[in-house]
This record gives sequence, C-alpha cells and structure tokens, in this order.
Amino acid sequence: MQTEYSGTGSVNAIRKILKKEKPKSVFLVTGKFSYEKTGIRSKIQPLVSHCKITHFADFSVNPSIGDIKKGIALFRKSKCDFVIAAGGGSVIDIAKAINIFSPQKLTPEKYLQKKLPIERKGKKLLAIPTTAGTGSEATHFAVVYIGKEKYSISHQRFLLPEYVILDPALSFSLPPHITACTGMDALAQAIESYWSVHSTGESKKYSRKAIRLVLDNLRTAVMSPTQKARAAMMRAANNSGKAINIAYTTACHSISYPLTSYFGVPHGHAVALTLGEMFLFNTAVRKEDCLDARGEKYVSKTMKELARLFGENSPEGVCEKLKSTMDSINLERRLVQVGVITEQDIHIIIKNGFNQDRIKNNPRRLTETSLRQILRNIK
Repeated sequence: MQTEYSGTGSVNAIRKILKKEKPKSVFLVTGKFSYEKTGIRSKIQPLVSHCKITHFADFSVNPSIGDIKKGIALFRKSKCDFVIAAGGGSVIDIAKAINIFSPQKLTPEKYLQKKLPIERKGKKLLAIPTTAGTGSEATHFAVVYIGKEKYSISHQRFLLPEYVILDPALSFSLPPHITACTGMDALAQAIESYWSVHSTGESKKYSRKAIRLVLDNLRTAVMSPTQKARAAMMRAANNSGKAINIAYTTACHSISYPLTSYFGVPHGHAVALTLGEMFLFNTAVRKEDCLDARGEKYVSKTMKELARLFGENSPEGVCEKLKSTMDSINLERRLVQVGVITEQDIHIIIKNGFNQDRIKNNPRRLTETSLRQILRNIK
C-alpha cells in the first residue's frame, strides 16, 4: 500500500513520514549536480537534518550495474534503515535497485540476467520526483544498464515505494529541454499503456488523465512555465506511471533504448521519435498480426478512442498532432537530426531494439521489416 502526498509544499510531509518511521540512518539518493543547482537541496535538507544521512549521488544519468554495486556497498556499510530518493526517474530507479539488491545473497547480475527470484525485501522507501516524466515513483520496476544493454527488475511487492511526495515546486527550476523530454515520456507511457495488450479499465483511466494533462499543459510547461502547468505535468507523469504499472510499455519504449545507449538521445525524446509512426502502424492491425487476445476489432476500437483523446478523427491527424507537439517544444523529429544517419545506424537500433518482453505487449506484431520501414519513415 502506497501513501501519497501531493500539492505545492507537500515536501514538508518528509517530517511526518520520518516521525512515523523513526529511522536511525537515512540513505539519501539524489542527482550529482541537480540536487544543488535546482535548489532542491535547500528544500529537503532542513527536513532531514535531525537524521544521520548517507548521501549517494555518484552515478551516471542512465544507471549502470557499476553504479548499483557502488551504492550497495555504501548502503551496507552505513547500515541505513530508510531510503529517500529525490530526483528524476533515474535517481528513483537507482534507489529502488540499491534498496532491493542490498539484502539479497547473490550479485545483481544474477537477478537481472538470469531472472532469479528476489527473496528479501529492502527498507522502506520514500520517492520524491523532481521531474515530470517516468512516473517511477508509481511503478514496481526499475531500469539498470549492463554495458549498453538495458535490463528491468520487477517485483510486485518489493519495488513499489511505500511513500510518494508529489510537490510541483520541486520541478519549477527544471530546464526547458528536460521538461520537454520528460513530458514526452509521460505522454508515450500513457499512449502505449492504453494500446498495450495488458490494458485494463483501470490502466486506461490513468492513461486518459495523463494524455489530457500533457496535451493541455506540456507546451506551456516548456516554453513559458507556470505553477499550474508544472503541477499538471507532475500529475500527468504520476498517472502515466500508474498506467504502465498495470499495462506495461510496448514497442516505442523497446526501440528507444538503443537510441539512448548508442546515440545519446535522452530517453523521453527517444521514445517520442517513433510514437506517431507506431500509432499509424497499430491502427492498421489485421486479424493475422493482432497480438491482443481481445481481437483486432478491440484494438481498432482502442485506437479510435486514442484518436478522440487527441481531438482527431484519423490516425494521420494524431500523427500530425504529435509532430506539431514536438515542434512546439523544440524536439527534433528526424533520426538524422539526432545522429542516426547510416544504414548501419538503423541496423544497430533494430538489432538492439527488439526486447521481447516489450514487443509482445504491442497490439500488432512488429517485425524487423516493419520496424525498418518505420525508422526509414522518420529518418
């Protein structure tokens, strides 16, 4: 069961949470530079100053296995009994990973690569997102990179944070480009979970909320931020996280990981690149390539519902709206603009973008041939 505090000033709930949990030592995970530069430190530090703090911020933007092991060593040495993660999706993911791997008997690689069952629960965790994108605070999984390969760790009971604080004031100083990338990630998660083969009535409810909030507020949050727009985007990201926690992500997310690993495209931007073309692809579902057990008519109905959420009557209209949204927040839409230039580059994406766990969640079967065409359409 997750306890959530939201609204401007809700960061002060840290005091209430710590008073209830009475930790002797807190493991605080934050970004290396963002914690200071964005002013978040000045808001959080006074609220935890009465506790013994072990601060971990020595890790890369995309959490690596080396980062996780470094964190585990520090966590075990400091004998912390409570975890606070304050930052973007990567910060929350790395805190979740350190927390769940620290009490286990084997190395993290065994659980990630061999998918061995997690047997021991970590400490209680408070997640405080400072960006509006991944919704990691609302999910029971985390992302870890081993080399350039991306792995997910998932556990229904042990990975979902016990506490969440959604204070939009913590995102007020977020730079425009990061706001744009994380906002598109929230939109992609909401769309993908809506058309996912695992979607439910509940997940779709969260998706609808997220899509409406993003479409109404993303441009303002990027180009001329207001407190209202920032708050709306934080709610959108949280709802998109709740949606993928049920329905999971699909093909666009799978394709995004090599774009990030090999070409350095920020995650949310990488996901957004194929979103419009994938919308067209999934709308053209047929009986013979439908992966949703509910059938191709159900998928067609779902895609029409999504189009209406965008205020459009056709998949082409949605695709154009996604393009104009990216243009309006200064995100490139063509692969050549982000460094994917040659056929070998396309091959790298195809070779490394077929994560079976995500591809099979897509409502229409995606083949290497169809993916190659999608990538050529946006090259």
